[in-house]
Amino acid sequence: MSQPVRKLHFVTVTALDDSSAEDAFLADAQRYRRELLAHCYRMTGSLHDAEDLVQETYLRAWKSFKGFQGKSSVRTWLYRIATNTCLTALDGNKRRALPSGLGQPASDPAGELFVRPEVTWLEPLPDAPREDPSDPSVIAESRESVRLAFIAALQHLPPRQRAVLVLREVLQWKAAEVGEAVGTSTAAVNSLLQRARAQLDEISPSRDDEPVPPESPEAAELLDKYIAAFEDYDMDRLVELFTDDAVWEMPPFDGWYQGPANIVTLSKVQCPAEKAGDMRFLRTTANGQPVAALYMRNPETGVHEAFQLHVLDAGKAGITHVVAFKENDLFARFGLPDTL
Repeated sequence: MSQPVRKLHFVTVTALDDSSAEDAFLADAQRYRRELLAHCYRMTGSLHDAEDLVQETYLRAWKSFKGFQGKSSVRTWLYRIATNTCLTALDGNKRRALPSGLGQPASDPAGELFVRPEVTWLEPLPDAPREDPSDPSVIAESRESVRLAFIAALQHLPPRQRAVLVLREVLQWKAAEVGEAVGTSTAAVNSLLQRARAQLDEISPSRDDEPVPPESPEAAELLDKYIAAFEDYDMDRLVELFTDDAVWEMPPFDGWYQGPANIVTLSKVQCPAEKAGDMRFLRTTANGQPVAALYMRNPETGVHEAFQLHVLDAGKAGITHVVAFKENDLFARFGLPDTL
């Protein structure tokens, strides 16, 4: 998004209007902030844009509060506003992508790396604390609905198809409700959904190996071995961790690499580390997947500095996909330190 959206804070807004009705609305609306963030993230593929769009959603909701007649729940009303806010923002904008989605063949792991500044890259979404599994926001933000592969596939759909699929498949809205939200007929909603499903099936075929939850013993063991191989600078040990068709990519570089041997070659040739101890990691989660946050030692200062966020797609057969994100403020957005 080219223009920053003005921030809206609930304390400020309630000070402007002491109406008990508005106070009650704002108090009720605030609890949906996290699930609206996940909704806007599904629509845009960007944490930055999603945060701005949620702020814009609340601003629009506050301005039009007097027109809210209570025919639907506050949550449904907010989702309608958020969806249309996203559709407006996406109008004419380039879709966000991962390198493997640019339509080019797998790259040579020993070849030159190329940055593509004209590409708007997909971003990861930090996981929210899951204290209460009965909370609607936890249900709405199910792991499958924010996994990187699903988010990347969604970005191939036209915005209106994307909105219809998310509202129908993720939020389980009725077709009539979706039609009212996006301003079209029930028949048009069903047609859009059918086309969206067909395109998703073509873009992202179902995988044989089901992903394992990031807190599972299987995921923890894979992550431990993955981190140990890098920290010990024993790249050859990585071979046993990846499935035969595993993919590695690292935006903003446009290349993607397939197969354990190519991934290991890439790690040996392109990684700036030279010996054991050059890399250290912190563990976290994003998009319902395990994450290894890499800190690379600065040879001049000896300090380990934030370098990449490795989002792993792990199944029982091994690691199937790694996206190594490199962005200046990404660690801060994940609540991670700049240095170790």
